Amino acid sequence: MAVILVAEDERSMQDIIVEYMKRSGHSCITADDGIEAVTVLKNNPVDLAILDIMMPYLDGFLVCKLAREMNNLPIIFLTAKGDEEDKLKGYEYGADDYMTKPFSPKLLLAKVNALLRRSTMIASQNALYAGEIVLIPSSHMVIINGDDVELTHKEFEMLYFFMKNKNQVFSRAQLLNRIWGYDFEGNTRTVDTHIKTLRQKLGDEGRRIVTLIRSGYKFEV
Repeated sequence: MAVILVAEDERSMQDIIVEYMKRSGHSCITADDGIEAVTVLKNNPVDLAILDIMMPYLDGFLVCKLAREMNNLPIIFLTAKGDEEDKLKGYEYGADDYMTKPFSPKLLLAKVNALLRRSTMIASQNALYAGEIVLIPSSHMVIINGDDVELTHKEFEMLYFFMKNKNQVFSRAQLLNRIWGYDFEGNTRTVDTHIKTLRQKLGDEGRRIVTLIRSGYKFEV
């Protein structure tokens, strides 16, 4: 069904994970350290990665960062650490989920299958990507770091317009005409208000909407 990278330096744990993945019909490529994991990602079509954080040579955080520069495959972190800061760091690097050792292989498999289903759905609906933002036009869905973000209709239209026109500068009047239409009776302050709320809802990714003095806005990627 899917090709899964299992990057885990503890061989017994690696074998258990591979066994459970294969039970569900998935095939696995294993890596014993971070460098090997990056090599696998560069040279193989991988659908999902399971990364141990404490690996030799390159830790899971760095492997995750490098993986994110290649594609948007789902990533699950495995770690013996249960500290909240480690989890937050993992999500900052782009992980989709997190499991603390010891864990249930059945639960790991359930998480893997859930992430694969979501990934397949996104891929089949011509999704747009920018950093951690995934926008699915057909279902008016926005996902950031694996979480759904609720936007109003106009906020969604504005984000969609920005993501279709990355790194281009638009004046407030242009945005007003494109999003609200030429017959809209409001003024350009409407644009500023919606930009403000959209940035807030996008969290850290809101920084991509850049204000240019006397020019307008652009969506930086």
